[in-house]
Amino acid sequence: MMQAAESLADLYEADEVAWLETMADLIAEGKHADLDFDHLQEILTDMALRERHEVESRLVVLIAHLLKWTYQKKKRTRSWRTTIFLQSDRLSRTLRNKTLRNHAAEVLANVYKSAVKAASMDTGLPASAFPKKCPWTLPMLLSEDPLKYNGRKTKEDDNEH
Repeated sequence: MMQAAESLADLYEADEVAWLETMADLIAEGKHADLDFDHLQEILTDMALRERHEVESRLVVLIAHLLKWTYQKKKRTRSWRTTIFLQSDRLSRTLRNKTLRNHAAEVLANVYKSAVKAASMDTGLPASAFPKKCPWTLPMLLSEDPLKYNGRKTKEDDNEH
């Protein structure tokens, strides 16, 4: 058993994909005692963290583009519109997961600060040109057409949580 554990640890260091396949095989075979739990815990933690970071990154890109769209009307491009649609669509699909949706709601205010910095750098406008608080709710950002809100909340949006 000790030798098997050592070889699994070596496999993890040498070829993570092969290690993952071996872990999946061991689980399928019901050989739970043979699993490399230390590395398995590390991988699962990293996967969850990557998912959370992806949500945050997509929110920053989406909000930064919405800010540019709202505050630089004369410079609007189809590329901005496409980015807004794609980020909103991908976030909508990702946030079907309740844990990630809750995470998005929890980090929205902090993510907004990063989006303001990005929009400020892209537009050349000072950060003070943008609202201090995010003008979009999560339901607005995830709607089929986030552009229709133009940064304005509606009563209907306030009721969607």
